Amino acid sequence: MYVCLTKLPYMMGQDRHMTLSYPRLAAKTLRFTLGLPRNIGVSQDGRFVRFIRTPDGVTRTGQLWELDAQTGSERLIVDPAALLDGDEELSAAERARRERSRESAAGLTSWASDTAGLRGCFALSGRLFLVDFSRHSVVEIPAVGPVIDPQLNPQGTVIAYANAAGEFRIVNIESGREILAMHPDTADQSWGQAEFIATEEMSRFTGFWWSPDGNSLLVQHTDESSVPIWHIADPANPDHPPREQRYPAAGTNNAIVSLWHVDLTNDTRTQVMWDREKFEYLARVSWSMGQRPIIQVLSRDQKVSHVLDVEPESGETTLVRDLQDTYWVELASAPRRDSQGRLITLEDMNDRRRIAVDGTPISSTKWQVRGIVDCFDDSVVVTASQEPTSVQVVRFGHDGSEDVLTTSQGVHSAVIGGPTTVIVRSSLDTVASEYRVHCEDGSVVEISTAAEPAPFLPKVSLLELGPNHLSVAVLFPRDHTPGSRRLPLLLDPYGGPHAQRVMSSARMFMESQWLADQGFCVVVADGRGTPGRGHAWEREIYHEFASVTLEDQTDTVAAITEQFADDVDPDRVGIIGWSYGGYLAALAVLERPDVFTAAVAGAPVTDWTLYDTCYTERYLGNPNEVPEVYARNSLIAKAHKLKRPLMLIHGLADDNVVAAHTLRLSAALLAAGKPHTVLPLSGVTHMTPQEEVAENLKLVQMDFLRRSLA
Repeated sequence: MYVCLTKLPYMMGQDRHMTLSYPRLAAKTLRFTLGLPRNIGVSQDGRFVRFIRTPDGVTRTGQLWELDAQTGSERLIVDPAALLDGDEELSAAERARRERSRESAAGLTSWASDTAGLRGCFALSGRLFLVDFSRHSVVEIPAVGPVIDPQLNPQGTVIAYANAAGEFRIVNIESGREILAMHPDTADQSWGQAEFIATEEMSRFTGFWWSPDGNSLLVQHTDESSVPIWHIADPANPDHPPREQRYPAAGTNNAIVSLWHVDLTNDTRTQVMWDREKFEYLARVSWSMGQRPIIQVLSRDQKVSHVLDVEPESGETTLVRDLQDTYWVELASAPRRDSQGRLITLEDMNDRRRIAVDGTPISSTKWQVRGIVDCFDDSVVVTASQEPTSVQVVRFGHDGSEDVLTTSQGVHSAVIGGPTTVIVRSSLDTVASEYRVHCEDGSVVEISTAAEPAPFLPKVSLLELGPNHLSVAVLFPRDHTPGSRRLPLLLDPYGGPHAQRVMSSARMFMESQWLADQGFCVVVADGRGTPGRGHAWEREIYHEFASVTLEDQTDTVAAITEQFADDVDPDRVGIIGWSYGGYLAALAVLERPDVFTAAVAGAPVTDWTLYDTCYTERYLGNPNEVPEVYARNSLIAKAHKLKRPLMLIHGLADDNVVAAHTLRLSAALLAAGKPHTVLPLSGVTHMTPQEEVAENLKLVQMDFLRRSLA
């Protein structure tokens, strides 16, 4: 017998009178992330650890908390409910910014500190607030809003911020006097904000950077006037006008991004100069104590990247590192100078991503470095993997030494402040993450969590399967007895570049386990192109999204049905996915109906010319130069091949993978006389944070798959 958790309610820990199905609970808890510490910072002396945490596992309003590492006591510093008279109000610019960062929470979602950790600042409902940590006081600072991304200078004396009008402003904390205001010339321009491509595809979410002495900044200027205008309509409300958005689709114009040095001591503005015709993308900026700023720029085809030293006063730049790749240069942690002036970069060398000091690697080839945690005079601390499902924290010395700071199986990250290190660990042992503060005296203090207890622990088997040795997670119903019944197989991949699903973290498999408990063998497979496996592995998908990623999922089916022949029915194989996973799901039933019986494709990219420049051109090239690559990776021309049940799902408010993707594929299917199902989601973006939508969406998909795989 297989338990359907949609019919077996879960009683919530905070309110026992409430009962929720698993899909509703997952939506309500934001997949069990509410109540977990996030945005962790450590004071310079290492004593205080500050973080955002919601008061419980179902409330979305983030609060600012402080842990005293000496005593282990926690204190609530900022409660948004005490600062706002009513509900939180977000500007359109802030909503777009949160959509880019996939932020579904409310209240405090970010905060910033001065270098010493004596003061902090944050934006709430478009207003600007200052925290004095020594007094545990919070005051509102007069600002011209709605405020976006406020940042204290390192000395904690002034706050810089952008706003929804595209302005960049700086205010003195003590006097409340505004000391700088930079205004855009047109509505298509802005100061101090990262552009769409930076936030969506380059993981850069800020548009200004303080100098270490706090007397000047580097500020981004963005001009989107040449970027095509797209319209995001709301068909459910025809009286609402469509929302205009500048969208840089593949092969079209990007925003024009420039960088300016703004000196507050003499009120001068100097443009930072580089060959912008060749290097359209401003990818990374860093400014280390006692050093000049470093920027990393990237060519439009992403095959060449320059790391440049900036002379702030003149704006002139000097090449300090020339990175080139036949396929693309992978953007990683920002290049930076350490206290000795050495250039620290994360580069692909010898088929591995390695830490380099002035171009010389110091990490061994047995490690695939994931990111830089911190730099010291004698070493660099990073996150790194020896095998892709586990991530450790490692210290690599300039002398070639190697100190593995975490050793247990799992996914680890770290934050360092002075002598204190915070280690965060996720594992397959528990759905909840661990937050441990390691102090200078060797003592360990736990940061408490308020997450809702998970109703079950996923029963995951991590395997390596197929000719390409894919990392695969296999989940059966938790009450399944091996050999008792052959179940339909359901693949649940993302499968594309820049996202890894198969890792030693139980929370990543909660939904997959729920799917399995509906009577499926669920398999998640990371194919070629996914992170953590080295340079050659990631570049296998160059120009070949469709053939390579689908072949890996097909190989997974063959390997699973052979290894679990008594438990899996090879004639009933479904596939379900969202975004790239949606593309892969639709592709599977179009190209391989001999293997895949049915598919649910959520927010699928169906025509890559409709997706953005940076992501798409990185892997497929420019459509104006290689149209044949786009043609063979598109789903539209494959519509006539459909022989299996296909459900297409799309949020009509999606401004990342716009609804035109599903509508064009549906039109092509209809023209070819191919029956299919389309589920439009009114008011839903690329995320589905609405509880009712998220719950019922899962039930509809399950019903479709049960009928299709009966």
